[in-house]
Amino acid sequence: MTIRLATVADNLLIADLSRQTFYETFAGQNTAANMDKFMSEQFSKEKLMAEVGAPGNFFLLAFEGISPVGYVRLKEGAQIPEFGKKTAIEIARIYATRSSIGKGVGRALMQSSIETAKEMKKEIIWLGVWEKNRKAIEFYTKWGFEQFGTHVFQLGDDPQTDWLMKKEL
Repeated sequence: MTIRLATVADNLLIADLSRQTFYETFAGQNTAANMDKFMSEQFSKEKLMAEVGAPGNFFLLAFEGISPVGYVRLKEGAQIPEFGKKTAIEIARIYATRSSIGKGVGRALMQSSIETAKEMKKEIIWLGVWEKNRKAIEFYTKWGFEQFGTHVFQLGDDPQTDWLMKKEL
């Protein structure tokens, strides 16, 4: 498996991978109407493509051979009062394709994310995770993330609660 920093030329690949992995991960636990609304309004291909190369956004892509199997979006800029003056970066998204889950993609992407954050001299890496996504919460906890709050993630017409989790670097 290889992990590499994405470039603007990867914007269509990232948009397609983002939509595929989000749908695979959450469609079974949400209504079709809410998924469709979210995918068309908040997670459109155009919006996702525009994130690639935008200031404060960094994408890492995971490949098995030449096949893309996952990605992470690191995002700077959020001001989190609980962090005080500490520098931080968010794991805004981290996903693996359904067929590659359990094959080390998440582990490789998390390790690369932490290494990237340290190279950027960040003191905290943080993320939001749906409170009902127990597998993800367990994964983040194993990496040393701890819950520090919650926020609302709007999926279509369904306001869902995300746990905010952080790891001191």
